[in-house]
Amino acid sequence: MKRVLVANRGEIALRIIRACHEENLEAVAVYSAADRESPHVRSADRAIEIGPAPAAESYLAVDRLLDAAARSGADAVHPGYGFLAERAHFAEAVEARGLVFVGPTSDAIRAMGDKVEARRRMREAGVSVVPGTVAPVATEADAVAAADGLGYPVLLKAAAGGGGKGMRRAQSADEVRRGFAGASSEAKSAFGDGSVYIERCLEGPRHVEIQVLADRFGHTVHFGERECSVQRRHQKLIEESPSPAVDDALRESMGEMAIRAAESVGYVGAGTVEFLLEPGGTFYFLEMNTRIQVEHPVTELVYGVDLVREQLRVAGGHRIDASDRVFRPRGHAIECRITSEDPFNGFVPSAGDIGFLRVPTGPGVRWDGGIETGNTVTLFYDSLLGKVIVWGATRGEAIGRMERALDELMIVGVTTSQAFHTLVMGDPTFRSGEYDIEYVDRVGMGLLGKDLPGESLEALAVAAVLAEEARRRVPGAAPRAMPTGGGSAWTNFARRAGLR
Repeated sequence: MKRVLVANRGEIALRIIRACHEENLEAVAVYSAADRESPHVRSADRAIEIGPAPAAESYLAVDRLLDAAARSGADAVHPGYGFLAERAHFAEAVEARGLVFVGPTSDAIRAMGDKVEARRRMREAGVSVVPGTVAPVATEADAVAAADGLGYPVLLKAAAGGGGKGMRRAQSADEVRRGFAGASSEAKSAFGDGSVYIERCLEGPRHVEIQVLADRFGHTVHFGERECSVQRRHQKLIEESPSPAVDDALRESMGEMAIRAAESVGYVGAGTVEFLLEPGGTFYFLEMNTRIQVEHPVTELVYGVDLVREQLRVAGGHRIDASDRVFRPRGHAIECRITSEDPFNGFVPSAGDIGFLRVPTGPGVRWDGGIETGNTVTLFYDSLLGKVIVWGATRGEAIGRMERALDELMIVGVTTSQAFHTLVMGDPTFRSGEYDIEYVDRVGMGLLGKDLPGESLEALAVAAVLAEEARRRVPGAAPRAMPTGGGSAWTNFARRAGLR
């Protein structure tokens, strides 16, 4: 491997480009018309435009990506995450061109991409799975019969999907009937496959995943777990490593099961095996993500490993040398996903120009972002702007460091989820570590009615002033409404600025 086409955009494209350069590989960026000025375009050794803004005509257009690879002379393709990263047909197309796909084989992607097939294989491999159907349910009546047999509540889930799409929770037969058509239709729209299966819904579990890495010579290792239970509508918001609920013995047990799952499909590269962990310590296989994860940095910080470089090395034919690696976590890391969404308005997406960006720095602080001042945030793509990742010697130190880092972060021009993360870091339930996948619905959304700490409000108010000044420079732009309300001076300022 000498030249890698990065078939993605934003922060993950920039992350891969940096890893390529550290491995002395040339990196080729691709970009849509909307991303012409994005940082990843300038950071690459070469950049090729692949189409208009809609993803279907650019980042999801396999022929255009392969044409860019041919034009640039790339001999490998890294898919990143999202878009085509877990699409077996894309890996096949790359392989058919004689290029290296930086990831698992198309067969492994296909095996784990079909959730029903993955569950069947895990059962055969001796991996515990959540009780449910062994095949998709064909009709509404079949769905009700399966749910009655499992016991309520149940989840209707897309066989071909993930990320919460094509998923419905049902507490009764009537809810199964109402949810079946909707889940199937959403799955068909999102994944091109409307197949749905039924799974028993566990009460109060945690979402814990294991990072695995495998080479082409039969060596598979794991780098511990990530706690991903702070999620909204099955979309992760905050991740940490190690999990507050996992001790050394449980970590080893889950790690061994994750390795068994990966080896059962001949997995190669970096991947993540996701589990649901019940309060008593019982865990069940949920799914396997056959790609690099958004939350991979927390593992990197506590295990001292560069997972993207490891992906490139494995793809280039290197063996995993376990003799000089430390497979025990050191310290604690937390990641907050900063998205262009308004948490005070149902997380509605936000778009606009980045008028000013200040990222946090200092000991133990990392910013993985794909934006800079002057960039335009559109509604064409995922809302992720960047990630604040911190490391501390203890979990308490990491939380305190994240609070400081969030105070330093300033993004002017779009509304972001930053304030939500600040509130979570100060929440006693989160700080105790005693939370599960229902945390956001049960506790987190209620935090949005509380006032932010004075320092955080001050930073947001400064951002609001800068944003208002930018608006006033636009001819004909109307100022924001200036509502009033009770509370501290900073709270009132933030309300008048439109932030609360």
